[in-house]
Amino acid sequence: MSKIKEQGMKYNLYSWSAQGKINPIVISKAEGIYFWDEDGNKYYDMSSQMINSNLGHGNNKLIQAIKEQAEKMAFMGPGFSVDVRSEAACKLVALSGLEGAKVFFVNAGAEANENAMKFAKAYSGKWKFFAAYRSYHGASFGSSSLTGEPRRFSAEPGVPGVIHFEGPYAYRAPKACKFHSEEEITEYYLELLENQILYEGPDQIAGIFFETVVGTNGVLIPPKGYYEGVRSLCDKYNILLIFDEVMTGFYRTGTAFAFHQFNVKPDLVTFAKGANCGYVPIGGVIVTEKIAMIFDEKKMFNGLTYSGHPIGCATTIAAIDVYKEEGIEDNVRKQGKVLADILDAFEKKHLCVGQVRHIGLFSSIELVKDKETREPLVKFNSDPDGLMPKIIGMLKAEGFSTYSHENMLMISPPLTITETELKDAMKIMDKVLDHVDEMIK
Repeated sequence: MSKIKEQGMKYNLYSWSAQGKINPIVISKAEGIYFWDEDGNKYYDMSSQMINSNLGHGNNKLIQAIKEQAEKMAFMGPGFSVDVRSEAACKLVALSGLEGAKVFFVNAGAEANENAMKFAKAYSGKWKFFAAYRSYHGASFGSSSLTGEPRRFSAEPGVPGVIHFEGPYAYRAPKACKFHSEEEITEYYLELLENQILYEGPDQIAGIFFETVVGTNGVLIPPKGYYEGVRSLCDKYNILLIFDEVMTGFYRTGTAFAFHQFNVKPDLVTFAKGANCGYVPIGGVIVTEKIAMIFDEKKMFNGLTYSGHPIGCATTIAAIDVYKEEGIEDNVRKQGKVLADILDAFEKKHLCVGQVRHIGLFSSIELVKDKETREPLVKFNSDPDGLMPKIIGMLKAEGFSTYSHENMLMISPPLTITETELKDAMKIMDKVLDHVDEMIK
């Protein structure tokens, strides 16, 4: 065991892991869409680390922004006006298209969702929040409560007033449901949502949280008209619509923010990850004008020591510039089509692939034991034989780095990826899925 690994195992606590059962790879360098371990093995970074390294590793403009800001002013408290803090907020509001909005900066996606809850409560005077099952909103206390899958269990009982509901997921709808169109799917899930709003009391509900496109829980893309229907329900019952764009923001799905593809405007938007691609911590809440203006006279009880950290803001400015200068939106459109074609072919070819879902360079493969019955490869919150870690290990052994959740494999490479790189990486996935096909026979 190398000294680096030995010290890491002795002094670090590794996320989401039983510490005695892990064997972390020691990474020595990273560049572009690749990284290398201490033995010189090369890996395709096909999950953009935690779906945040949108511009890949070693981007010179982001690195230069860090250097220049560190030399000029490494830190200044959030109560002061600083050039990069003001410019970053201005650029983010423009990118969102939410005219009149303001930005409250935080350090990560979980903090963004925590603060969105506080903004919604302050504005509405209500205390309940809706969030979907099979969603993930972060690992802090409030964001864990919003999370609609097993990663919330260790934080329970959580924040009072968080109610979970069934978001659209037609592939796993009750067997009695026989949908013939997207419109029927939309109608069904909107009816469920409205019923639950009435059961919980509209006058108690401050806001409804959505991952605009559900991320790690399977890249669940809302059916046609769903968000327009949700917006109507929110307007009807005076509830705020809150989009968690922590994963989907910054061109991951093909547009600056995913909500731009669904013909609807939210009241609050949370962001992090792709804002500066993990080069330093940053996140925030885009607060629309109607909410922000109440704090002209009313005291705002949101505050963090590192809110609007100058180095984080400087790299956010640089990242937004790079997205535009390097034509990232156009590349996502082109490579997203290549990825979609490959994944659609996998769904037809492989016995173990129940369904693939993709939007831009945001995609997931849902693994099953049986295509006809749709029995998942591993049961929800149960993988006693460690099948999914074995598959991830097989991919890593071939130089394909990603992660899984439940019976899903994530494929979300850096947005800078080329067609050749994408096709070469997906040959590895194809090879490993051949082995999984054999496993389930």
